[in-house]
Amino acid sequence: MATHDAPTSSGPYSDAHARSLTDREGFWLDAARAIDWTVAPTRALDDTDAPLYRWFPDGVLNTAHNCLDRHVEAGRGDAPALVHDSAMTGEVTRFTYAQLRDEVAALAGALAARGVGKGDRVLVYLPMIPQAPIAMLACARLGAVHSVVFGGFAPRELAARIDDATPDVVLTCTGGIEPKRRVEYLPAVAEALETASHPVRTVLVHAREGFETALADVSARGGAAWEDWDAAVADAEPAACVDVAATDPLYVLYTSGTTGKPKGVVRDNGGHAVALRWTMENIYDVGPGQAMCTASDVGWVVGHSYIVYGPLLAGATTVMYEGKPVGTPDAGAFWRLVEDHGVRSFFTAPTALRAIRKADPEGELLRAHDLSSLKHFFAAGERLDPETQRWIEGLLEMPVIDHWWQTETGWAIAANPVGLQELPVKIGSASVPSPGFDLVVLDGLGEEVPAGTEGNIAVRLPLPPGTLPTLWGADQRYVDSYLSAFPGHYATGDSGVVDEDGYVFVLGRTDDVINVSGHRLSTGVLEAALAAHPAVAECAVIGVADQLKGQRPSGYVVLTSGVEVPEPGSDAETELLDALRQAVRREVGPVADFRDVTVVDALPKTRSGKILRKTMRQMADGEDYTVPSTIEDASVLEQLQPLLRPGR
Repeated sequence: MATHDAPTSSGPYSDAHARSLTDREGFWLDAARAIDWTVAPTRALDDTDAPLYRWFPDGVLNTAHNCLDRHVEAGRGDAPALVHDSAMTGEVTRFTYAQLRDEVAALAGALAARGVGKGDRVLVYLPMIPQAPIAMLACARLGAVHSVVFGGFAPRELAARIDDATPDVVLTCTGGIEPKRRVEYLPAVAEALETASHPVRTVLVHAREGFETALADVSARGGAAWEDWDAAVADAEPAACVDVAATDPLYVLYTSGTTGKPKGVVRDNGGHAVALRWTMENIYDVGPGQAMCTASDVGWVVGHSYIVYGPLLAGATTVMYEGKPVGTPDAGAFWRLVEDHGVRSFFTAPTALRAIRKADPEGELLRAHDLSSLKHFFAAGERLDPETQRWIEGLLEMPVIDHWWQTETGWAIAANPVGLQELPVKIGSASVPSPGFDLVVLDGLGEEVPAGTEGNIAVRLPLPPGTLPTLWGADQRYVDSYLSAFPGHYATGDSGVVDEDGYVFVLGRTDDVINVSGHRLSTGVLEAALAAHPAVAECAVIGVADQLKGQRPSGYVVLTSGVEVPEPGSDAETELLDALRQAVRREVGPVADFRDVTVVDALPKTRSGKILRKTMRQMADGEDYTVPSTIEDASVLEQLQPLLRPGR
């Protein structure tokens, strides 16, 4: 169970972290030996164009070879590589390393026959089906650059990514399956092609049963040649792996930009392979023959790193889940996956845990499954609130490891490196800085603050391998967005604290720090106080404009399953809301001046589980806002609108 002890000042972790900063060349060249190279690197870091850094500048490799062919050639072709478990169709599909290699080589051949080669871009618009990792790896096999867009994104957003990445080919399917609906993909792709300025040559369509729009219905739209995926693959010659430079791009993954123009995070081949292979062994404690399940989506960075590339680089088995944490069919879905597939390390988002807690607060569904294979349980995506962490630890009877990273970094900035040295867990902390990350907390002037003082979390340059070297076609935008706020540092955009033991506490985005009568308060701290109340399943606090105080905190809570929602204006409601106000006052103090709290049915979230606090704040302040394309359910925002009205 979790403790509050400090890690030792010496040991495998502290030695590795110290060496990664004082001997970057030696540390990362040693790590690079776990990768197959056509030309092994003799240098780790290229700083000739600082603050733009590149890793392994003289190395040559192929990422798909490292994920698949090397394991087959080592005699592990019959070992399980990918398990696709679909709660939506009730089917489980398994691929050995040899089978997955053959599927990837065949699709790569079909792409090559359509003119795709090294450096060309391919846009992937697919749900959580095996064709998604096959598509990504087929691009990597050819040295082509894939850009995965979450299946179901709106045509306008898809068109913006087409114009930025300028792909030659789009890989898609007839649709995605949600618990209560089917999402037709082909009309969205056709509209995006017609909206985009960049012409796409070819669209390959994988047919799934049960969708209204067929290939023939869209084949005349958008100026592209629309073709059947399976037919194209059947006619293709399998493609061999193409050598690429370590510094060549592997993929572009888009994250929202403040100007409305999406930012294309670039991931290179060499640094990415070395870093992810290192993390599988040292952070996740997963190796050949062991299973990892990451309950995310290939449209997000977590899916790229730990559904597709990380486990396969390590020769492990990756369990790919098409379903939800609750409702497909119930809140025991994750525990079934662990039992059915012998999962050793499980990774999900805190929002999924809160949904499970709301539906099954006593853990009855968890106890119905054999979880003896499970050794480690990880959470990331947004802050794991202490109450949820204590709840899930109590049920699993093991430490639950919160760790923190970003689309831009590709792997954990801070984590408990259980494969290297399992450190004590501190509730509410993302553990310690990962080797390679020289993490500091800075004040607004860029000066380092004492331990225990909240400030801006930053990382001294250079960032380690596997992180973004730049933005797609936009070096200056990369510098302006991430490297200018604190020269010599990468600004994470997150606020937090590093305590006297070196543990990192991420409290929220810097724009989630509110100013109440001159006092800076983190909404994460206020949310933690609310979440500690036993009636609260999850919550959000935003800063609402106030003429007198500047801002005032306003809280929105979803109640735990089984707790009756009180009637508005009733004594029961008054009693509950007073208890919540007192909880914040008790934990944070009267300085918070916390009075506004409202019970809601649900909170608006992105598909990856992040609560849309910025959009809520814009609505509350009467500012112009757009409904984000990443939203899971737009109707939740509509239902909240009366509760977020200006001046409420």
